Formats: sequence, C-alpha cells, structure tokens
Amino acid sequence: MGMNLERMLGKCLRWACLGLSVAVAGAQTVVAPSGGGAQSEESHGQAPDSSKDEAETHLTPAQAKELFRSVDEILHFASEDSKLPVKHEVKRKLQTRATVEKYVIDKFNDDEDAKRMQRSEIVLKKFGLLDRDFQLKPFLITLLTEQIAGYYDSKTKTVNLLDWIAPESQKPVLAHELTHALQDQHVDLDKWEDKSLADLSKNVADDNRHIASDEVDTAREAVLEGQAMAVFVDYSLKPSGKTLLNSPDIGESLNNSLADNSDSPIMARAPLLLQESLLFPYREGLSFEQVLMKDKGLDGAFAGVLDRPPSTSFEILNPKSYERRAKLPLLQMPDVHGLLDPQYDPYDVGVMGALDVRILTELFAGEDAAVALTPEWNGGIYYAVQSKAAKTAEQKAQTGSVALLYLSAWKSEDAAKTFAAIYAEELSRKYSGVKRQANAESNGEQIYLTSEGPVLIALNGVQVFTSESFDLTTAHKLELLMLGAQANGNAQTARAMAVTGELSGGMVHWLADLGLMRAGVRH
Repeated sequence: MGMNLERMLGKCLRWACLGLSVAVAGAQTVVAPSGGGAQSEESHGQAPDSSKDEAETHLTPAQAKELFRSVDEILHFASEDSKLPVKHEVKRKLQTRATVEKYVIDKFNDDEDAKRMQRSEIVLKKFGLLDRDFQLKPFLITLLTEQIAGYYDSKTKTVNLLDWIAPESQKPVLAHELTHALQDQHVDLDKWEDKSLADLSKNVADDNRHIASDEVDTAREAVLEGQAMAVFVDYSLKPSGKTLLNSPDIGESLNNSLADNSDSPIMARAPLLLQESLLFPYREGLSFEQVLMKDKGLDGAFAGVLDRPPSTSFEILNPKSYERRAKLPLLQMPDVHGLLDPQYDPYDVGVMGALDVRILTELFAGEDAAVALTPEWNGGIYYAVQSKAAKTAEQKAQTGSVALLYLSAWKSEDAAKTFAAIYAEELSRKYSGVKRQANAESNGEQIYLTSEGPVLIALNGVQVFTSESFDLTTAHKLELLMLGAQANGNAQTARAMAVTGELSGGMVHWLADLGLMRAGVRH
C-alpha cells in the first residue's frame, strides 16, 4: 500500500478557493482572497482584513439565480480556453457551510484514500516528515474548514456552489471547477484517476505492482489542477485581453506568490510536508501546463495530456522529459518476505520520488540544499513492516512498531554521499538516545543506536541504503537483497514497468478530489 501523501492532498485540492479574484496591473497578476466580493486593482498587494471574513452573509434568491445562470456561460469559456468540448450541461447545486463541512468529515471517515492516509501517518513520522506528536487527521479537518469553498463532484457530475460567497467572487472559481467538469467529460475522472492499489502487498509481485502504479495518481492530479489553474487565470484576465499563453510572466508571478500564508494562520502552521504537498498540483501543475501550451499548443496541453498523461512527479517537475518520452528512474523491490514475514506484517511499500526528496532535503537541510540536491535524484523505493509483537491499537500507533528500509539512487557519488550525511545528521531529530557506534564504519557503512533500535546507513557508489529498527543481522541481509536486485536483470524488468508511486503522493490526490483551496492562489 503506497503512501501517496501528495495524491491524498491533491484530492482535497479539488475544493474551490474561497472568494478569489485576479487583479491585473500591467503584466503583474495578483490573485487574492476577496472576502465577500471582487478585489479592486488599487488594493492589490495588501493583506486582506481577516475580520471581514468572519462576518458571514448568505446569497439572496436573486444572487443564487444569477450564479446558477453563469455556470453555462463560464462552462463555454472554459471550453474555448482549453479546447475541451462541452458534451453536456453540468448540474449545479447550492451548498451551505454546514453541508460542506459534513462532506469533509464524511470523506475522512469513508473515503478509502483517507483510511490509507491515516495508516500512512506512522511511516511519515518514521521518515521524519512529520513530528512524532503531530496529529494529522484533526489538523487536516481544521485546515479544510479554513480553506473550503465550492467543488465539482465527479461522482454526481455536479458543480457545488456556496451560499455564503458573493457571485462575482465565485465566478473565477467556477472557471476552475468547470474545467474539471470538461476533463471529466473527456476522460471520465473516476476511471482516469485512482490508478494506485488499495490492497496490502503480500508478496514480491504485489510489492512491485504497487511500486509500478502509485505515482501515476500524483502526476495526474498535477495535470488536472494545472489545467484548471490555467483556465482560472485566463478567465480572471479576460477583461485585460491577456492570457497565460501570451503573458507567461503572469504564471511565474502567481507561482511566486504561493508561499505567502499571511491570510491563512492554520496553513502557516502546517508542516512543510503538508504545505508542499498541498501546493504541488497548483504550482508545478501550472508550470507544467505552461510549458506544454508553448510547445504543443492548447490541444496538446489539454486533451493531449489527458490522453497521454505523465506518470511521475519527475515528469511534472521536468516537462521536457515528458515531451521527449524519456525513460525515468525506477528501482526494483526484491523478495524480502521470506526474511521478514515470520516477525513482521507487510505495512507499506512505495517510491520516494523527486518531490519527496525535495521536501525531505529542505526539511532536513534547508531550501538551498534541496534546490541543489533534488536534480541529482535518480530513483528511490521504501518498504515498511510492522512488528507482530504489536498487538494493541496503542502499540500499533507507535513508530517503534514499524521497521523501515529505504534505497535511494543518485546521479553521482558526491550527491549520494551528501544525502547520506544529511540523513544521518537528522536521526537525532527523529529518535532519542542516538549514538553512533564507534569503529563500526566499514565500506561506507554507519551504524547508530536509537530509542527504536539500530539504524544502518550504507553508501554503495551512487546508492544509499538505510535500515531503521531492524536488527543489524537482518539489516545487512536486506542491504544485500536490495543492492543485488538493482544489479541483476530485475532492473531491466523494472524499467519496462509503468512508473511509480511516491511516499507523499496520497495526500495530494486525496485533497485534490475536494477542490481548489485558498492556498493555491495568493496575492
């Protein structure tokens, strides 16, 4: 069961942003929360008055009628802008804040991806991407309550509007959400998405099936949100006559604004993992689409990408690789079940992709290190198991019940050595009582004793192998199996497989299914 944090977050990002407008000043795009109405050009660049957001009003019958009437007009704009044809009208429904909030909570309770997300929380903490005492579910519910607005539901084929946001503020949001409706009419989103596997991996064939499918969803969410963001911006820029295609600096300005969380105190408190995972479909998805629009035209950037979607976050981050159909790095999982199954239950397997490495490196070593090291990434997989000695729910909720192995590959030995050093340096952030074993280093190996058992970090040329919480005898056997799988014919098999899912992909996918958020578009 791949972790897919970005994929889960991405599903929730299908919620519409709360009262957004785009103001244009020359070539500068300003996208800002607008409270109850559109923001004027004169007010761009100023922090919104959060006190105004507290005074909630409701649409009058006349306003609701106007908003409903605008759906068809905006749908046709989105179709002309994206070249995705309108095959039938889109149903529309007005929602109260209470019904939207109930929908969020129901998604947490019932959605299969949300259940996977909760299960994955332990592994995220094991990697150090979340603090041990961080409670993911209640934080996300609070975050979504702050961020939510309208959304397109692909199951009911309905765009859901809000009864507390003024029509003029919802219309740019409608351009975004109705693009999802057009995408749905083109490919059937319920079938096009959710390519990852929900079942637990029981054997080596299952392991590699999971590795070969999970990141597909992460990349597809970036396509969906990037396309919808492009139409959103073009609709907002319509009075100026500008578009992303003829004014590419507008997209860059928008992306540069996304780091500003001044209007969202909860988002500002979110761990780096959640912030980056949440913004990935907006920011990198829009940048990906801008390159495709320039190189392939509108048909190629919209219908063409839906018909031949990218498979990894690496392609989203490197659109030219997608255009060239370049082969992407993929490692192979060996059969570890005979060694581990007597003492452990399979828990999670997946890929540490380019986005994961960027987040992890920035968290551990800072933004400059992440910028320098991420381009050197050349593949990575992880495998987690849970001790059968953990019997109770309380025991199973502890990171100490989980053991983890992780193999990363790099384009140079220097990059591998740098990553190994960064990873080792941060062990004391994850565990207490960390002590490096004296005289234990040999052939590039480092051994540490921690509160949750031994940690082995081994350099092998351009590869870095880590084992956490396995006894050292088992860790060395796993090291040989993992390195051997990449050295023999299995690596050729891996390169022929569909490419893969990554550690944090699920959160993106889960959030994007709910719609666009305020965090996705800022001034």
